[in-house]
Amino acid sequence: MHHNEPAKVLLAWSGGKDSMLALHALQTDPRYEVVALLTTLVQEYRRISHHGVREPLLEQQAAALGLPLEKVYLPASSCTNAQYEACMERVLTRYAASGVHGVAHGDIFLADLRAYRERNLAKVDLQGLFPLWGRAPREIIQQFEALGYRAYLCCVDAAKLGPEFLGCELGTDLLDMLPPQVDPCGEYGEYHTFVYAGPLFQRPLAITQGERVSRDGRHFIDLLPMAQPPEYQTNILNPTQEAVPQNTAGD
Repeated sequence: MHHNEPAKVLLAWSGGKDSMLALHALQTDPRYEVVALLTTLVQEYRRISHHGVREPLLEQQAAALGLPLEKVYLPASSCTNAQYEACMERVLTRYAASGVHGVAHGDIFLADLRAYRERNLAKVDLQGLFPLWGRAPREIIQQFEALGYRAYLCCVDAAKLGPEFLGCELGTDLLDMLPPQVDPCGEYGEYHTFVYAGPLFQRPLAITQGERVSRDGRHFIDLLPMAQPPEYQTNILNPTQEAVPQNTAGD
């Protein structure tokens, strides 16, 4: 990389608010060029790990953002951290060989998770970037709303939040409804989101809210692309990846 060229980076992408604000920060920083969004999905169910969002919506989201999408499929059950790391290492090695400098994440303050990511990236000579690191969670939500991004809550931890939060719009109004023990950004996995509109989108996504399902200690809402093909209408919701606590992205 020449000194006057932006560093090429991958963005670990969950489709949620933290990923979105990390992308916004990178896209407005001339030092970086985002070459692709990197997302892990549960192979058997074709849904985003932890979030449970359908693959077609993920693809529509990436297309609306005008960015390539690199998908990594993980087994739905008995996926160990070692298997997860091996899957990721194969993909990241390929990108490192193509001149990619690092991988950005939407993490905010979990130091052990950041250290885990940095150790794995160092194995393939990639740097970790954390555009949101150290920022106040409430301030992050305020910026998300002020910039004009829109997102739905797609998954909540059943021990922390009830199913009535599913499908709610993310914003400062929602923060006032959260119990005091819930981090405003859901940094401990209290909730996950899916972003469907905002300034970097070429067009907003048309989404309808479907079935609500509770399983494995979480509540999920099935977000559906409008006029979706029939083969996506009956996919049973089973998005969890409990054996891999290290989500690829932030929320």
